Amino acid sequence: MKWIYINEMKNHVGQEVTLKGWVANRRDSKGLAFVTLRDGMGFCQCVVAEEAVGDTFEQTKSLSQESAVSITGIVVKDEKQLGGFELQANAFEIIDVAEDYPITPKEHGVDFLLERRHLWLRSKRQWAIMKVRNATIYAIHSFFQNRDFALMDSPIFTGSAAEGTTDLFKTDYFGQEAYLAQTGQLYGEAMAMAHGKIYTFGPTFRAEKSKTRRHLTEFWMIEPEMAFFDLEMDMDLIEDMLRFVVNEVIDRCQAELEILDRDIEALKSVNQKFPRITYDEAIDILTGKKDVNGINAIAMLEEDLAQTKAAIEDAKKEIEEREIIVNDNVSKKGIKNFNRNKVAQLKASLKDLEEDERNIPQWIESAKNFEHGGDLGGSDETVLTRLFGCPIMVYNWPRKIKAFYMKRVEGNLDYVKGVDVLAPEGYGEIVGGSERETDLDFLLEQIAEENLSREDYEWYLDLRRFGSVPHAGFGLGLERLITWICKLKHIREAIPFPRTSQRLKP
Repeated sequence: MKWIYINEMKNHVGQEVTLKGWVANRRDSKGLAFVTLRDGMGFCQCVVAEEAVGDTFEQTKSLSQESAVSITGIVVKDEKQLGGFELQANAFEIIDVAEDYPITPKEHGVDFLLERRHLWLRSKRQWAIMKVRNATIYAIHSFFQNRDFALMDSPIFTGSAAEGTTDLFKTDYFGQEAYLAQTGQLYGEAMAMAHGKIYTFGPTFRAEKSKTRRHLTEFWMIEPEMAFFDLEMDMDLIEDMLRFVVNEVIDRCQAELEILDRDIEALKSVNQKFPRITYDEAIDILTGKKDVNGINAIAMLEEDLAQTKAAIEDAKKEIEEREIIVNDNVSKKGIKNFNRNKVAQLKASLKDLEEDERNIPQWIESAKNFEHGGDLGGSDETVLTRLFGCPIMVYNWPRKIKAFYMKRVEGNLDYVKGVDVLAPEGYGEIVGGSERETDLDFLLEQIAEENLSREDYEWYLDLRRFGSVPHAGFGLGLERLITWICKLKHIREAIPFPRTSQRLKP
């Protein structure tokens, strides 16, 4: 019998095929077993009828969660089922009966799940996230390859820091001091001088002990570098890339995004022109000195707080009303279960609302008292994108808070030609880029000011001595992009095995 994967079932309607996979769920009815099978390519309901499989039907009762099986049957189209198809079994074989599986349908704590990340990856939601990750990576490569960029590789061990050494992992490299790379950008500049347009795609490392939802100690970066590009061209490329990648993921991952309950329309905000505002404009907007389409940031936050408080009261009242039904002695079982599920959903929503109630006053205080010249924090980025409802670009930043290699703004040498792209819905910075400084003397001043070793950067300075040209580039954090695309609460779900300051295993 022909063995196929679940995602191939659409090509075999009415035919007898074999599926091989693991039991994600099983429920029984009189003379029937409903087995939800997963095989890595998708999920499918397999209906095993006693009259169809005979004496072997009794064996279905031993199928624990994650048991491995081979099921043969007829492919039937059924729009009500996940994936739109069902397998009506006429034979099955047990390959392995799993021990009691530690991850059950009940709610588990985050630490419990992270300690079992090797198993948690099998769950439907985590499977969907990783499928989106795969599609995102494929789309990024497609974008750059279709534009004749050369994929190049930068070293992971480096002898110098690109953006300061305070948050780097230091290691002994055969008696020399070395660091795990925080970026491949400096090497990217060298490779762009050889190939014109390049991009790197690899792991990078940051040793900062951050516990926020946006930080990992090991993550993947996409870093293009382009000779003869200025900041404006750099921003155009960033916008084109994000628009292409997000639309490709929407097209390829409709089922996965549905599993994640992702609002596709929110992602389609990439199809409008990204607003481009200077750092100074951003600060004026943030502090309430300048409105956006007639909306004032401070007033918007105050209204958000009032609406959040009202929503909390409504949720508490509804929970109380539904819990009365759950606990009464007259309602039918189906009605009780419906209300029990609604209570669970309301409590989850209430938890988020109460977090907003705590955060919004802090955001208001931060916005009102923001000091010009400082970097934007997560709450500041949230407020700005909330006003626009789509990705925005903030450019021309104060020189003191940006990396030494960024080119100064003509006529205002206290600013550099850097750009940050902020994702909407509170996800903040996902891309950082700049036009690169070409003035050799200024770079020497910057290296001295940063207390960096000139000797370590002589090779980099050679790029300005031998055929220096205007050039620009950017870095895209893969996991931050996936976190926004999937609307995840924490970045740790966007990578198969997350590494944070608190976690090194599994």
